Amino acid sequence: MITNLADAVSVIESNSNIFIHTAAATPLRLVKALTQRHNDLRNVSIYSLHTEGDAPYSHVDFRDSFTPKPMFVGPNIRENIQSGRGSYIPVFLSEAPSLFRSGLIQIDVAMISVSPPDIHGYCSLGTSVDISLAAVETARIVIAQINAQMPRTHGDGFIHISRIHKAVECDDALPEISTEPLNETAKAIGKHVAELIEDGATLQLGIGSIPNAVLSFLGNHKNLGIHSEMFSDGILPLVESGVINGSKKNKHRGMIVGSFAVGTKKLYDFMHDNPLLKMLDFSYVNSVEVIRENPKVTAINSAIEIDLSGQICADSMGTKIYSGIGGQMDFIRGAALSEGGKPIIALPSVARSGESRIVPVLRSGAGVVTTRGHVHYLVTEYGSVNLHGKTIQERARLLTSIAHPAHREWLEKSFRDMY
Repeated sequence: MITNLADAVSVIESNSNIFIHTAAATPLRLVKALTQRHNDLRNVSIYSLHTEGDAPYSHVDFRDSFTPKPMFVGPNIRENIQSGRGSYIPVFLSEAPSLFRSGLIQIDVAMISVSPPDIHGYCSLGTSVDISLAAVETARIVIAQINAQMPRTHGDGFIHISRIHKAVECDDALPEISTEPLNETAKAIGKHVAELIEDGATLQLGIGSIPNAVLSFLGNHKNLGIHSEMFSDGILPLVESGVINGSKKNKHRGMIVGSFAVGTKKLYDFMHDNPLLKMLDFSYVNSVEVIRENPKVTAINSAIEIDLSGQICADSMGTKIYSGIGGQMDFIRGAALSEGGKPIIALPSVARSGESRIVPVLRSGAGVVTTRGHVHYLVTEYGSVNLHGKTIQERARLLTSIAHPAHREWLEKSFRDMY
């Protein structure tokens, strides 16, 4: 079973469906070896969520060999998807594992990265369980990169070595995403969001400057919990100080629940063999019925733009796919149904170009990820508003009040012209 890279990927055939493990667990050696077989392969579909590192199979020179079909679009394949060589699958993350388990998408080969087997022969999917467990369960062939530096995590992601058909061994550092210094806009947004978070809340948040800014303002909070599809280094200081202790959660009290994680080596070391942490399948972590059982679920998500009626576009710039639906709707709905819950969309008031991200109407072709019927709290650096239960006219006024001052007159005039 233990072999070299060339032999490991030799079992892959043309017209196959390949799954590539997620985020920090991306098996980069196997990805490179697969791509090096491009002359031998045709019409291979690549299924994935976000992956870290280079995605050489997405390059234009290999378009006859590989077609990416991601459920989330990251920077490494964005050009491929926007050019039309690959194509994005819109899906709620809560439903993504069922695409494999139902047979709607048949995975021929799952390429994964795992921890070394324990004394009982069990490897761990480590930093990414998400849809990867479903891919492993249903794939005809499993090819693993057994990485000495992959943390062994508790939860759903244990795989017996007998399930692996081909494996290569390595001792590679996992891809890291370091925390960048917070700018004043992120700090202002973080402060406004933190003011909405109550003691005893269960948090869902992602990675990036806004989630990190929010976490930086929670030092005086008490008894927070984590139930989130993903997390990063930003939670560590609050875990160490006892602010995040999960003592008020109803589901998995005292534990941090996630589905995948990406950050720095400090995060990966924290995750290794830590009984405080449970890494679970998307079908559970992102289930609205599970999410709502925790108290005061506060879901913090972002957007590309929002129109004056409250429609949220979070996955595209017009017709150009930029990211994905992800788990936004799963957690927006779960938080809304949680006792005392708060669904929050937080975003800077303007894009890097200076254009307003609060707009009269969404761009032509833009995808509505969160509908105006689901939206509650909106936050920019200029404050927070709650649109729930408000009329279209009331929403327009509230959203204009937290838009960039340079765009408020334009928004007011546009709304008057439309209505």
